[in-house]
Amino acid sequence: MPRPLIPDRRARILDATEALVLERGFDAMSVQSIAGRVGIAKGAVYREFTSKNEILDELLRRAMTRMTRKSEALLGGQGRPPLSRAYAVGARVLLDDRLMTAAFLDDRGVLGAYLDAVDDDRYRRRHRDVVAWIETLQRRGSLSRAVDAEALALVLSSTTIGLLQAARHVGPVTEDDLHAAIETIGGLLRPLERADDDG
Repeated sequence: MPRPLIPDRRARILDATEALVLERGFDAMSVQSIAGRVGIAKGAVYREFTSKNEILDELLRRAMTRMTRKSEALLGGQGRPPLSRAYAVGARVLLDDRLMTAAFLDDRGVLGAYLDAVDDDRYRRRHRDVVAWIETLQRRGSLSRAVDAEALALVLSSTTIGLLQAARHVGPVTEDDLHAAIETIGGLLRPLERADDDG
């Protein structure tokens, strides 16, 4: 007799995968272990996804959507936030999300062999997106044109990576320490939001 369908099976598979990949890492996680965590047959997982990689693809997309929604909530519907505020909120949301932190750092302990299948151009695309955002702020007059957009994008990305790895290199860092550092970076960015020095 076939097992009854589980409500929201696809979402529950993703929930189980997120828990397992953070507990064991992608390489040690199997489709069977995902099925066992959800309480379904292995074949039921394959009816939703064709492979482990496809599950993680979908999981990372979901995590990105989750981060976007959380950022929007923290910004309180601020449609065009200043750079300092947008960076502080975005960095805080990233630091609070273990899965996206692992993805941002290409943590092989978590993502393992999945990284070998990822398009190598993803970093450049992400960097170009940040550059385009900064250039948009400059065109709107909400960010000084005296700063080079490429250089600022590199600084912001490098700073975020440094914060994510801080505890590994400088010793124990509390959540309050990281949040204080993020707010400090926001403070350093605020003078650039005065666009009246361009002319």
